Amino acid sequence: MPISRRGLTALAAALVAAGSLPRAIRAQGLPADTATLLMPGPEGGGAAVWAARVAAGLARGLPHAVALHPVLLGGPDGVTAANRFATQEAGDGRMLLVLPGLAAHARLIGESRARYAMEGWLPLCVSWHGAILAGRGPMPAASHTRPLRIALPGPEAPETSALLALDLAGHPAVPVFGLHAFAAEQALARGEVDAIVISTPSPLRHAARIGVTPWRELDTPGRRDVPSLPAMADVITQATPARVAAAQAGFAALRLRAALVLPALTSADLVAVWRRAALRWQEDEAKESPDSTAPALVGAEARTAMSALFPPPEGVLAYREWLLRRLSWQAG
Repeated sequence: MPISRRGLTALAAALVAAGSLPRAIRAQGLPADTATLLMPGPEGGGAAVWAARVAAGLARGLPHAVALHPVLLGGPDGVTAANRFATQEAGDGRMLLVLPGLAAHARLIGESRARYAMEGWLPLCVSWHGAILAGRGPMPAASHTRPLRIALPGPEAPETSALLALDLAGHPAVPVFGLHAFAAEQALARGEVDAIVISTPSPLRHAARIGVTPWRELDTPGRRDVPSLPAMADVITQATPARVAAAQAGFAALRLRAALVLPALTSADLVAVWRRAALRWQEDEAKESPDSTAPALVGAEARTAMSALFPPPEGVLAYREWLLRRLSWQAG
């Protein structure tokens, strides 16, 4: 259910306990009794709803009450919020950011608005979708006479990394742009495309629901959410490591619903406190339906999943060069 800014403020206020923190708790270097939670807009959007759930879970896991004051900035791609976070990260545990996959992908493809370096940010809570390539019937062989028509939102979308992977696998394919989510499914049903990308908390269940055949998982290093499917990385082994990393960085941006991160300079003691609180959020998420709730990652799992977003410089260059050469597209 969408939550307005007023609702988020009320939620944050409800997390505050009366009185100041005991001196003994302050001496341990724990978070202060207020913290700012930067997140993408709009009011009532997906990031705001997710952040409200995270805030409630963290509040139950902290050793003392902390008011998380939500601040909505910019649009759903998260670029504006990430830019603000990058300029204000102090490392005192009082500033956190909700980072969607779109913000990570904007940085990957060289979007000029994305003026932040995410590599050092410390993930606390990560909501991680599965992602698959699917179509009608079995996946055609690469030797099939007609190129595979794949539905994609646009060159700048993380779904386009599936096309990069098909290219690296030597599987002829052509993009059909302007199709996202339901529109792509409808185009597949009408026979206008041959393949779609599905990224949901439970992509296999979704594929069964709409009557399509899962083909391959768009996997990331060290993370398999649909191990019953062949991994896309298994068919691009002949590509250079940089190009494989580029494709998997796109997969990771597609699969990252949102992450709650701390600044890179946050002390180890503060990080430990927040991460213990994140375990409570993970427990809460585990009680929800797998159809509607993405896997909730914390600790080493969260760090491993997020690491795929940061390919080496040659991987970043490979992705951007491929976008320009293959699709005549360059970030503005």
